[in-house]
Amino acid sequence: MGLHFRPSILITSLAMLLLSSSLSPLSRSLPLLRSGAGAAPRRLRRSYPCPLWSSSFSFCLSRLPKSTTTPLSAVPFCSSSMAAAAATADDGFGSNPLLQDFDFPPFHAVEPQHVRPGIRELLRRLEGDLEELERNVEPTWPKLVEPLEKIVDRLQVVWGIVNHLKSVKDSPDLRTAIEEVQPDKVKFQLRLGQSKAIFSAFKAIKESSSFQTLTEAQKRIVEAQIKEAVLNGVALEDEKREKFNEVEQELEKLSQKFSENVLDATKKYEKLITDKKEIEGLPPTALALAAQAAVSKGHENATAENGPWAITLDAPSFLPIMQHACNRSLREEVYCAYISRASSGDLDNTPIIEQILKLRLEKAKLLGYNNYAEVSMAMKMATVERAVELLEKLRSASWDAAVKDMEDLKAFAKEKKAEEANELTHWDTTFWSERLRESKYDINEEELRPYFSLPKVMDGLFSLAKMLFDVIVEPADGLAPVWNNDVRFYCVKDSSGNPIAYFYFDPYSRPSEKRGGAWMDEVLSRSRLLARNGVPVRLPVAHMVCNQTPPVGGKPSLMTFREVETVFHEFGHALQHMLTKQDEGLVAGIRGVEWDAVELPSQFMENWCYHRDTLMSIAKHYETEEPLPEDVYLRLLAARTFRAGSLSLRQLRFGCLDLELHTKYTPGGPESIYDIDQRVGRQTQVIPPLPEDRFLCSFSHIFAGGYAAGYYSYKWAEVLSADAFSAFEDAGLENDKAVKETGHRFRETILALGGGKSPLEVFIEFRGREPSPEALLRHNGLLSVPATA
Repeated sequence: MGLHFRPSILITSLAMLLLSSSLSPLSRSLPLLRSGAGAAPRRLRRSYPCPLWSSSFSFCLSRLPKSTTTPLSAVPFCSSSMAAAAATADDGFGSNPLLQDFDFPPFHAVEPQHVRPGIRELLRRLEGDLEELERNVEPTWPKLVEPLEKIVDRLQVVWGIVNHLKSVKDSPDLRTAIEEVQPDKVKFQLRLGQSKAIFSAFKAIKESSSFQTLTEAQKRIVEAQIKEAVLNGVALEDEKREKFNEVEQELEKLSQKFSENVLDATKKYEKLITDKKEIEGLPPTALALAAQAAVSKGHENATAENGPWAITLDAPSFLPIMQHACNRSLREEVYCAYISRASSGDLDNTPIIEQILKLRLEKAKLLGYNNYAEVSMAMKMATVERAVELLEKLRSASWDAAVKDMEDLKAFAKEKKAEEANELTHWDTTFWSERLRESKYDINEEELRPYFSLPKVMDGLFSLAKMLFDVIVEPADGLAPVWNNDVRFYCVKDSSGNPIAYFYFDPYSRPSEKRGGAWMDEVLSRSRLLARNGVPVRLPVAHMVCNQTPPVGGKPSLMTFREVETVFHEFGHALQHMLTKQDEGLVAGIRGVEWDAVELPSQFMENWCYHRDTLMSIAKHYETEEPLPEDVYLRLLAARTFRAGSLSLRQLRFGCLDLELHTKYTPGGPESIYDIDQRVGRQTQVIPPLPEDRFLCSFSHIFAGGYAAGYYSYKWAEVLSADAFSAFEDAGLENDKAVKETGHRFRETILALGGGKSPLEVFIEFRGREPSPEALLRHNGLLSVPATA
């Protein structure tokens, strides 16, 4: 949800942007997570990039016949006004795919030249619809909320197409086109968000006697729209509103530029190696990928055995270097290149960060808040104080364990007579951690790859979804256009075989055009209002995007266990979007769910990677079909809490730094952004960050994603997700009947209710009580006895 940037796994402190750790110890005294504010549907919410490693809207779908290859031509995307306009023969827009009727977004047909005319014409039509709404608005659902949902939805789906393509099929022409129309899009969003007529109508509904007759979901929509309008500047007048709008325009521009610089800086680095001694230790999969990269860069005779090998900063190339390269100087070079991405020359994000923070503070002051973190928390469960308290409890609980982790690492390196044993630093810790893990648990992650082929992993994931939630996932390739030949399309059906949702899956890394990380986002949301042709509801559509190792040398994509966790994580987000039963489009699926609760289903799904039956169903050798040996499974389970303190601190650094920058940073003040990073780093890393560390320049989650003053959300939601999974443990993971019953309850609450109910109430409805941190403590090996309900 992408949003968002999301996370949950291991490796190096720098890789934790792409990874996220589910291994955070919590103090028993941690207060229960109570809601600090109502939720709101965030218009055009950014995608949920998950720094998982692994650390984004709508048309109509009819009920399909049993065959999912039947086209949906009977169900148009456009509203009647748009369809009429598009059908006009002489309007000049008939051939623009962004404005045509379609069943699924025409990802294959949209080119950069379509963006400027398509978006501008769309905005012109929506402006007319908005003016009509304001002229005829009444404080009733049919005269206010329904026309508003249609306007918001149309903008989301069309802009969503363009924005998505920029993430997965970037090009200079597309960038230029988006940059030109983005100010127009933002201007319309501000015009819509600051409509006094709409704001007054929502307030009138809230203050009327009929408010109590609304459903809980409808009440949530009304209250959220009022609050969000205030945050959008509806109460500002004249100069203040003008200034607010200038700030919003500039922030949008800066965020886009930040993201582009990170992508370009990542692409820019390339190291060609011709001497095999320099890459000693790299596993065959990494050598094959490096040779494949060399071929793509013009070295057509490159082979895995003889090279040359091209090393890049793309995760599937970068992470194996940090984990396995015996060449310490190579690790140092690649590490330093990674943490200095987008920090120099034309791609330097430093001034962009400073300007973003300055403008966010200015926005907060205009709205009457002390800092931007307070603005962020206005639409979340937590408050600034509660988020800070949570992070500090976690930091305190993790510190001693992390110190012990480092002592163990140094002792192991000494035992192996490593020259660097007494001065282990950032480019050493991942390498020696991997060696220690192999020694301690006799697990070599590279040797596990043949047991985790992508087809088997997906089959096992879909089998799990059937068992837990009684849904059937079937391939539907060819039904919807895709943006790349590697993209798969799936149909999700209920137990009777009726389609209830669809999703795209884009699994592989494409560093030349696709941004890093992993994320899920909505393509279309479920909506009763937007259903057509006699069907009761429009069906939801999602996309899941990962950046895992592509197929190499005729073999399927062979995954690391971390990549398996990533796919499960993103599918958890997709399930909340697809299995919603909420018919009010503004709070269906992931819409309207408080940002610090939105990671619950995704982190919940990661737990199943350690469930025996689930793991054994996916872990089969891609050539022999031999299952993963039982003793290897047990060792994998034992290794789950390996270096838990260290991994927790790495993610806590990001959360603490995010809050510090959005509460304490003063533009032009005594502390620079890097001073703050160094100060936070000394409190959250056993080995302090290097003075030249410029990780901030690629911290896309908070500067180009949806996690500004919200990165703590991963830990906040982790308490909820661990406790949710403990319900299955309490029922008995070996008891299929109990697991299915608990899965049904999870589906009917966490996955079904969307943003139509507060997340705390949803959790209580599922669990029967408020959340407890004990399950998280136990999962991280910090409780010696099972937690009780």
